[in-house]
Amino acid sequence: MGKREPGATAAGMPDWLPVAVRHYHQHTEAGLTIRQLARGAGCHASTVMRQIRRMEARRDDPLVDAGLRRLGQRDAGRLPPCIDREAARILRRLAEPGAVLAVAEGMEKAVVVRETPEGTSLRTAVLDAALAQALALKEWIACRKSGRVAQYSITGAGRTALARRAEVAPGLGEAAAAFGHAPAREAPRAPRYGPVESPLRALARRRDAQGRPFLSEALVAAGERLREDFELAQLCEAATQDWDRFLTAGTTGGAPRADAVSGPAAARARLATALGELGPGLGDVALRCCCYLEGLETAEKRMGWSARSGKIVLRIAL
Repeated sequence: MGKREPGATAAGMPDWLPVAVRHYHQHTEAGLTIRQLARGAGCHASTVMRQIRRMEARRDDPLVDAGLRRLGQRDAGRLPPCIDREAARILRRLAEPGAVLAVAEGMEKAVVVRETPEGTSLRTAVLDAALAQALALKEWIACRKSGRVAQYSITGAGRTALARRAEVAPGLGEAAAAFGHAPAREAPRAPRYGPVESPLRALARRRDAQGRPFLSEALVAAGERLREDFELAQLCEAATQDWDRFLTAGTTGGAPRADAVSGPAAARARLATALGELGPGLGDVALRCCCYLEGLETAEKRMGWSARSGKIVLRIAL
């Protein structure tokens, strides 16, 4: 008996694939009858029939249609076997106010963009089209504008999936947990900031003495890019890398790999370079607030700083 790939079912389909999609594919591609599928699933034939009819109607959605066509490919371009971590990264971006996922027909990449208060568009994430198709098949995103460039927004099911994901790794959040970072001698706590908002967003709403936002959109974007690289870096082989070496107690961390040119390896290199350039103090607050999503008060306490000094240092770092 041959071994199957991790994250794939015995039929060659990903484990995360919804039952309705699985039945539709087996009926239209493999030729299994509705009664055969019902017997295998232990349900009534009318249930499978409704699933298939609904999936046929959903093919009007460009990503759903492309995902179903990709599912039928046996050699190249398959749907990803695992989507959990990457899906959480994209759903977090889509949960932000005004965020949409944009994808053009025939392109192998999609982007998440968000409208800023100034009326400009800020790109917050890039993903493979295959992952976007998976999100649509899971009904975590829905098409809100079709055309040459289709636009998608997060659904209620997507927000629920994101909330469940956040519950798995309390405290500093799943990204910090993946790097083995945890608060010293402290019990896990629920995160202060939910998936919709980061400490940067809360700080950006504050006003300075002249009534201007304490953090400009450019500074917020810089922090979000740092967070994006932090999340992408988890996907590389060295996912257990300890970023704490960039904190004050260990700022002599190694240089980034010279051969990192794209993907997670490049994100890890960019993050290591940025934290290394910031150095002690600035690197501390950037890593804690932008990447670990610690609140300013918590960061100040752990670094022994005076109250309300952290926001000034964070602004300088950004």
